Amino acid sequence: MTKPLVPGPRLIVALDLPTAADALALAGRLDARLCRVKIGLELFSAAGPALVEQVQGLGFEVFLDLKFHDIPNTVARAVRSAAALGVWMINVHALGGRRMLEAAHEAVGTQTPRPRLVAVTVLTSHGDLDLSEVGITGRASRAVERLAQLAADCDLDGVVCSPREAALLRLAHGPAFLLVTPGIRGASDPPDDQRRTATPLEALKRGASHLVIGRPITRAVDPAAALVALAHEIQSH
Repeated sequence: MTKPLVPGPRLIVALDLPTAADALALAGRLDARLCRVKIGLELFSAAGPALVEQVQGLGFEVFLDLKFHDIPNTVARAVRSAAALGVWMINVHALGGRRMLEAAHEAVGTQTPRPRLVAVTVLTSHGDLDLSEVGITGRASRAVERLAQLAADCDLDGVVCSPREAALLRLAHGPAFLLVTPGIRGASDPPDDQRRTATPLEALKRGASHLVIGRPITRAVDPAAALVALAHEIQSH
């Protein structure tokens, strides 16, 4: 399999925490040379853009995980505002459709430096039955393939997908297409609310470019040590 072209740390630690104080305390224990960090809906709703700037001040590149999904003009404006924060990566929902994805791509392209723009395909908490209940028939993996192709057609930098689809997408889209994979768990870790999971090494072997890891690090007795161990595991791969 062609290896992905990945500058910078491949680990993204999910700061899925309720307050700015909690997030900053955790980030202060982590080594920015080993990981980037993800700020999602809960934390951004609680702390807002100020926290993004504080985390960046600690030396971290930020993946702003807000999954924009709205009419094209609204998403374009939201992407432009997010990009102005100087974040490394922004995401939108591929289910927003071609016109929305194209509007987001155009909006982010006006920024300097330009953040990476990726599209969420199918959430890792969803399986085939979940999709059928909202009218998407067939296997989740097939829906991921279709949405990833749409994102590529709209010139996005890559997609968010589960590690289980990474091998197919890597073969289809080549080494430069980013495959950002949540749902990373150790072999003995519980899946929690995730459905389509894999271990870090399984995800890398399948072609993932970035691994989003939350609870295995954030709930570890020693998060810094857990990050170092995972970074060494990735380097050995």
